[in-house]
This record gives sequence, structure tokens and C-alpha cells, in this order.
Amino acid sequence: MTCASCVGRVERVLKTVPGVVSAYVNLATERADLTFAGVADTVAAVSAVEKIGYKASVASEAGNDAVADRHDAEASSLQRDLLIALIFALPVFVLEMGSHLIPTLHDYIMRTMGMQASWYIQLTLTTIVLAIPGRRFFSKGIPALMRAAPDMNSLVALGAGAAYAYSLVATLAPQWLPAATVNVYYEAAAVIVALILLGRFLEGRAKGRTSEAIKRLAGLQVKTARVSRNGQIVEVQIAEVNPGDMIELRPGERIPVDGLVVQGTSFVDESMISGEPVPVEKSAGTQVVGGTVNQNGVLNIQATKVGSDTVLSQIIRMVEDAQGAKLPIQSLVDRITMWFVPAVMAAAALTFVIWFLVGPDPALTFALVNAVAVLIIACPCAMGLATPTSIMVGTGRAAQMGVLFRKGEALQQLKDTKVVAVDKTGTLTQGKPALTDFILAAGSDRSSVLAAVAAVESRSEHPIARAIVEAATGEGLMLPAIDNFTSVTGFGVQADIDGHRVQVGADRYMHKIGLDVALFEDEARRMGDEGKTPLYAAIEGKLVAMIAVSDPIKDTTVAAIKSLHDLGLTVVMITGDNRRTGEAIARKLGIDQVIAEVLPDGKVLAVKRLKEQYGLIAYVGDGINDAPALAQADVGIAIGTGTDIAIEAADVVLMSGDMGGVARAIALSKATIRNIQQNLFWAFAYNTALIPVAAGVLYPLNGTLLSPIFAAGAMAFSSVFVLGNALRLRRLKF
Repeated sequence: MTCASCVGRVERVLKTVPGVVSAYVNLATERADLTFAGVADTVAAVSAVEKIGYKASVASEAGNDAVADRHDAEASSLQRDLLIALIFALPVFVLEMGSHLIPTLHDYIMRTMGMQASWYIQLTLTTIVLAIPGRRFFSKGIPALMRAAPDMNSLVALGAGAAYAYSLVATLAPQWLPAATVNVYYEAAAVIVALILLGRFLEGRAKGRTSEAIKRLAGLQVKTARVSRNGQIVEVQIAEVNPGDMIELRPGERIPVDGLVVQGTSFVDESMISGEPVPVEKSAGTQVVGGTVNQNGVLNIQATKVGSDTVLSQIIRMVEDAQGAKLPIQSLVDRITMWFVPAVMAAAALTFVIWFLVGPDPALTFALVNAVAVLIIACPCAMGLATPTSIMVGTGRAAQMGVLFRKGEALQQLKDTKVVAVDKTGTLTQGKPALTDFILAAGSDRSSVLAAVAAVESRSEHPIARAIVEAATGEGLMLPAIDNFTSVTGFGVQADIDGHRVQVGADRYMHKIGLDVALFEDEARRMGDEGKTPLYAAIEGKLVAMIAVSDPIKDTTVAAIKSLHDLGLTVVMITGDNRRTGEAIARKLGIDQVIAEVLPDGKVLAVKRLKEQYGLIAYVGDGINDAPALAQADVGIAIGTGTDIAIEAADVVLMSGDMGGVARAIALSKATIRNIQQNLFWAFAYNTALIPVAAGVLYPLNGTLLSPIFAAGAMAFSSVFVLGNALRLRRLKF
């Protein structure tokens, strides 16, 4: 594909394939994403594309190298053709335009070879340019024209072909033309081809740089691994590694798959995943991620996820999906490009007719030159590249900063976000609370109560429960056996120990079971002011203890909240904690609003209310209970260190677990959409403004006409400008 009209044409034909629900074609990535209802008939899709003159194949991970090889071959072909075109077009330009611009050169040519010989030389050289490097435009453009589906190649073929054909008649059969119109435009035909090939070549190089993020990520994938087979360590291709295989890692090696350390101790550089430069210590029982680097020790790991299931493969897939996304802003381009090329051809025909009928002598010459200029200046390459190149570079830069856009729409929506709602535990805080206070009611024994509470909490996965269990085991307490464990969602947990009912939970749980927590009122108020979460324990319906757990705030949170405020955003914390605790943490962090004591389903209602109050909302969370709210928000942002369910429900994933990634994602969204708007303005305004100039509207005013050569240069520059502007996003720093 070469321009936006190609994209529209392929998209439209794919939508006619039986079973295709939606189709999106991306000019920059040269991929089509299809959604099928029922069985995916890719054979029919490929066949439909080939019927309208393009080539297609089913994309696959294994095919990425083949695509790269094809791009390299195309780049080499373009470079060769460009060189040939420049070598043969330059003498044509000098002979024709040089003689017009430099009187001395004109006199020399007339004295030595004469005008007719000069035309024969230009004819020979131009024929070589059109037949060899320029053949690509005719071989693709003319069949497209015959199918009544003209594209950029058609415009170039018509423009260069018309200039060449007219010159050919003037050279070989001048008697067929009015005497005043006998002139040649070989230089226009030859230089148009050379300049457009130059634009294509620069475009190809720039497009290659837009996909560097994917190449870098793919470069982190290891090709081989040393696996234990039949008691021996053998090196095998990564495709042959299976879950459960034992892999040996030496210092300095990149980890081939996701796995579990079975033996050894080392530090691993996980900056590729987390963005954090500090290596992480690994020992038996800890997880390692494929693509990260083992630094200084020998590790034996057991493969848990291989191939496309690894975190790195999922990251690459997310980036590819985001880069191939279709933003709402793209619909404007789609609507325009449906009629743009036919409209340009109509404008060129109208230009020819008007100049031929009412233009000054030689009218035919003026009509031809201006019609060719209109055809060339309006090639819609820049339109097709304006959006996808910015998306590719923007999402690639985001991936390098640990921000993964799972859904491309989020890239546009984040720009207009008014409020950021955040979960507290694991998002603002470390998600690893520690037991700080254990206050007993009169007559209660610390060891027995703590052991009983820890035994019940040992069945819960909540971070607060783990803090209590760790505190009890840290004191050397033996946890008793429990029966009939029940988790009361949003309230607490309960179980039986030796026939005695033990219940642990928030104050609302105590109220639910009919207990008054006023006994600990003063201590609860103090703890709440300190940002601690008070829990209560009851045994056999009697309140026996108040437990305070504090979850330390992440070091990066304060700066992250400030960054969001600097972007003009309102920050709201939504938490299941009691209001006093929530407000204490909010004061410490400078958060604008707190919605406290919220159950999991209450988070969805809170998001809906905030959306009504402020407008577009982004929700940041990390837990299973955040998944509904992440889905409900306009943009769901999951902390990458959280659960798989939260990540699947989100539109954006922050790999580092750092809230600062939210501000970076929003700032990057603003920069990318601004970049797209600049590109679209340039592509549309530039083409729209210059078509009348090429048609000659300024001629009656000041005698200005746009040469087809300058039209070709301007068209090529338009595409290169759009790509260059998109590449500026690679240098963004936050």
C-alpha cells in the first residue's frame, strides 16, 4: 500500500468478506486487524485483498523476520531505483531547465547539439527513468485506474505519463500540435519520478525507525536455552523449551523464559519490565521473567511460561495491538480519503479544460502543465501516514518508559481526562502492610488472641491478613487448626477454632454482628489520624482486640500526585478503608477528594458518580476487586505488579508499579494526539491549499504557476515532514 486511498480500499473490501464484523488497515505497520463472527476465514480475506491488486498473508509471530526481510529488500530496491532515477534525470533537468535559466548554457546547447538533438537525448534518458525506476508507478497505478480505484501510483503515472506523452508527440510528430504549443516536458516526467522515489526512500527509512520499539523488545527474546535433559545440560532452541523444564542460567545471561528459581542466589536486572534500575535479589522460590538479565550468580530455574505466554511476549503483543489501533480521530481521515483521489483527478481534468478553453496561448501547454501539477501535488501519502506513524512512535516510546497501551483508544481518551481516581492499597501504598498495634480488651491474652486471629486470616489473600500472619509467625506462635472458614466480602472473615467462633474485620463488620466498638474509640481515632487501618477481633461474640495495620506509602507516590496536579487533574482516592484513615493518607499526599468505606461494587458506582461530576475519568488500580471499576472507567490503568485480572480489565498497564506512570501516560497521550493533529493539519491544509495554486489560481493576479517539478518536491516533502514530526515523539522525556 502507498497512500490513504489504498488503506480505505483494502478496508472496504475486507468488510465485504463473509463473517468479517470489522476491519482496520494500518498503512504504517502494513497490517490488517479483522474481527470475525464465528470461524475466521483468513483464506477468503487474503483472496479478497489479492483480487483488488494487493498482496496479503496471514501474520504470525514466526513471520516477523520474513516481514523485516521484505522491508529490507524493498528498501534496497528503492535505493537502487532512486540512484538510477537521479543519474538519468539530472542531465534531462540540466538540458531543459538549465537552458531556460542560464542564457549562456542555452546558447552553448544550441551551438553544439541543437534543440532537436537535445530533445532526442532527453527522450532517451527520460524513457530509461520511466521504464526502470518509474515502472513501479505504472505497473500499479494503471491497473488501479482500470479498476476505477485510483491511488497515489495512478496520480503519478497519469502526471508523469501525460508530460512524457505530450513531449514525445512534440519531439517525433510536432505537426500534430499547434505550432505555438510545440514544447517538451521531459524534465517534469523524469524529475517527478526521481523526487517521489526520494520521498518514498526517506519515508521507508523513517517508517523503519517508527517500529524500533518492537524491534528492541523482540531483541530481548532469547534464541536458545540450556536445558536439563536426561541428566545432561543441552542447548536447545527456545521453541523446544516446555513448561516444567529445568534451565541453567550463568552470570550475565538473559533469562529465556518466565520461571521459578529452584536453586541458586543472584541479582537480576529487571529494568526491562519495571523501569527500576536497581537489580532484584533472586533465590529459591522467587519468580523470574524472560528477557531480564541474570547478573552475578548461577541460577537453576523451572520454566513456568514459554513462547507466547511469557510476560515479554505479552508486552510485545500489547505494543503491536496499540500501534495498530484505530483512534476515533482516524475516522476523519477515512471519510475524506474515500473521495480524495477521485476528487483530485476531477480537479486536474477541470484545470485542463479551463486552461485549454480560456487560457492564454499556448493554451494546450498551460492546460497540460497545470493539470499535471494538480495530479502530483495532491498525492495523499501524508494523510495515510499522519495518524499511524504518531501512534507507532508514541506507543513505542511509552513502552520504553514502562507504560503499555493495551487499547489504542486510551491513547486519545487520556488526553481529555479530567479526574484520576486511584485505589489505595497496592497503588498509592506498597501493598505490604505491617502490624503496628495490637490492643487487647481487658482479660484477653495477647498470644492466644493473636494466634487465633492469625489462624483465621491465614486463609485470606488480603495484604492486611498476610501482615497479621507474618507478625504471629514472627513471634514464634503456633497457629491452631480452623474449621468452617468464611470470607464475608467487604466486611471480614470468620472461622471456628476448637468450636469457638472467631470473627475478624472492619468496624462495619462488628456492627453487623451486633458488637459496639466504642471500647476502642480513642485508640481508633488516634490510629486513623496516623493513617493506620483499625480492625477488630471477636471470639464467641465478645470483642477481644483491636488490630492496627499500616501500609507504607510508596516513595514515588507524593511526586506522582504532584505531577497529576501539574497536569491540571483532580485526584480522588477510592478505598474500602474507614474515612478517618483515608482522609489521613489523603492529607499526607495532597489528594483532592476521598471516597472511603467502599465495597468492590461500590467502586463502580463511585466511578459513575465521578464521571457525571467531572467528565472523562481514568481509574488506577491493581487488585481483583478493582477489575469492575477499571472496566467502568473511560480509561482503566492497571499497576503491572497487580493481578492478571486487573491487567486484563485495563486499557493501560504500568509495568513498574509506580503511580508516576499515570502522569507519564497522560502527558504522552497529550503529546501524541497533539502530534497527530499537527500531522493531519499539515497533510490536509497543505494539499488543500496547494491544489488551487497548482491549478493556477494565482496566475491572473501575479503570473505565478507551480511547476510539476516543484509539485513533486512539495508532495514528497509533505510525507517526509509528517514522518519527521512523528519521530520527534521518540525524544520525549517526562
